[in-house]
Amino acid sequence: MKLERMIAIIMLLLQREKMGGKELAELFEVSLRTIYRDIETINQAGIPIVTSSGVGGGIGIMNQYKIEKGFFTVKDITAMLMGVGFISNTLSNEETTATLAKVKSFIPEDKQHEITLKANQISFDLSAWLGSNDLQTKVEVIRTALEHCSILSFMYLSAKGDKVMRTLEPHRLLLKENHWYVQGYCLNRQQFRVFKLSRISEMERTEDCFTMREVPPAFSEFTDTMSRKMQKIKLQLDHSILDRILDYCGEENITPLGNGKFYAYFDFIEDDYGYGILMSFGDKCQCIEPEHVRNEMKRRLNDSIKAYF
Repeated sequence: MKLERMIAIIMLLLQREKMGGKELAELFEVSLRTIYRDIETINQAGIPIVTSSGVGGGIGIMNQYKIEKGFFTVKDITAMLMGVGFISNTLSNEETTATLAKVKSFIPEDKQHEITLKANQISFDLSAWLGSNDLQTKVEVIRTALEHCSILSFMYLSAKGDKVMRTLEPHRLLLKENHWYVQGYCLNRQQFRVFKLSRISEMERTEDCFTMREVPPAFSEFTDTMSRKMQKIKLQLDHSILDRILDYCGEENITPLGNGKFYAYFDFIEDDYGYGILMSFGDKCQCIEPEHVRNEMKRRLNDSIKAYF
């Protein structure tokens, strides 16, 4: 109990400039003498405690220690601020503001400018350029359900284009490749499933609660399957789509040919999604090899042309 109390005292003093001994005694329901013994033990452990008497006095941790030798360095706090910035577009404004205030409470005044400058050097924006902007609403419903272990019900647009009702015990909110998913135990299928938020509509948090289960890895089975199906294909492309190609394959897989043309070795899976990516490049890209992928592209492009006649 003594160790837990001292750790709690340290964390409080890291967050606050000063606290009165009487205030700490009342908070932990111990005597003032016990608090002073704890403070002396903390000081002997190498954490520099500063005490002052009179109006405005109290017990505190040396400001320089908080940032230079304490639990959180400049890099630590910068990383925390970046983390809050990363999720700020999905958290409510009130929650984001409160979190930022707590993190910033660890920063001494002489380090505020340095840390703020470093934290603002990287910016995250997960909002879509176009399309639906109800993502935050869905995320908030799921987060509330996770907090209260509430069952969710929603309509889900399947890969075949059918709308099906699903009832889910949500266990995890996931972000992968700029897309949000919810993983949970599907009561309709009696197994863990992953649902893409953009395919969800009419989501409601029910009054029914559930008991948390052991959660399996979210995408491991899918990733293993895709890895087995993946193959390298060779593309010739125009410089105008170079930025888009770089989203799918690294610069080391791209070779310049001159005259604004490039070769690219592209990780490809032969399904509707994979062919859809190639077709989205239009006449700025063509498959050079293998031959069977070229032939399938010709067939699909011809079918697309026929749809307009």
